[in-house]
Amino acid sequence: METFPPEVFEINDFKAWRNVVISVTSYALGLFMIAKAPWYLLPLAWAWTGTAITGFFVIGHDCAHKSFSRNKLVEDIVGTIAFMPLIYPYEPWRFKHDRHHAKTNMLGEDTAWHPVVRDEWNKFPKFLKKALEWGIGPLRPWASIGHWLLWHFDINKYRPSERPRVKVSLAAVFAFIALGWPLIIYKTGIVGWMKYWLVPWLGYHFWMSTFTMVHHTAPHIPFKDASNWNGAEAQLGGTVHCDYPRWIEILCHDISVHIPHHISQKIPSYNLRMAHNSLQQNWGKYLNEAKWNWRLMKTIMTECHIYDTEHNYASFDNGSQDQSRVIRMLRRVMPPITT
Repeated sequence: METFPPEVFEINDFKAWRNVVISVTSYALGLFMIAKAPWYLLPLAWAWTGTAITGFFVIGHDCAHKSFSRNKLVEDIVGTIAFMPLIYPYEPWRFKHDRHHAKTNMLGEDTAWHPVVRDEWNKFPKFLKKALEWGIGPLRPWASIGHWLLWHFDINKYRPSERPRVKVSLAAVFAFIALGWPLIIYKTGIVGWMKYWLVPWLGYHFWMSTFTMVHHTAPHIPFKDASNWNGAEAQLGGTVHCDYPRWIEILCHDISVHIPHHISQKIPSYNLRMAHNSLQQNWGKYLNEAKWNWRLMKTIMTECHIYDTEHNYASFDNGSQDQSRVIRMLRRVMPPITT
């Protein structure tokens, strides 16, 4: 942290609200494209709109890390509002996300993404194994939906001191459901609700899941138990910087520039590239950098399943006891890794 230039920590109100304008404008443009596009161009309109609304999450993400504004009440309000159309309870996510930063890639403790532990896998009933093969295999780009459901709506998962804030966030989300959904359905019908909200929401979860797994998953990046875990190694060497097409990085406010964010969560999203340049100059040999493509996705989705003490990861179909038709099918369907 001491090697970062001091300006990477500076909050700039203009840049913060510029990101809000970019997200609101690009999302509104996406809804307009959905309304006007012929059916054969709808997938492009949905892809744009789902990516645009991911920017709402990144704005809330900055608010949760206290890097959006010097006014903490403003951050709580903006963060809560930004998460509402995503049906994401802001405070529950913030509490659990803080634990991800404190325990990044720690076996049994990281709350963002975690490999299946072999001893637990062997005890799972057959139906659960099959569900995991699908969830961590072909459906992995939407696995954040399961994480969203399991972690963020059960008030008993939170300490008594956290529960009042959790209740406010839950109330905000349910208010959007109670008011926003009926309004969309009243104006456009059930098909319109699917067209204008559900499909872009699935697009958002594609990026939520993709960013999460790419940021911390690679065959050479280990999860470690508490006795062998080192915070500096996990944050610097256990986090991946990934380059995406530039329009995605703009709409998602550089969330993919992720290593400096794990060094310090106080760096605003608009300063992450400056911080990453500093890391490249001072700590380059420790950095994991990649370019997003389907070969990268195939490696993660077909190889990185079960925690393995020797090789970091084993796949569901790496041996006779782990045969998986689902993963074999995925290997055949996705582009070859070697080309």
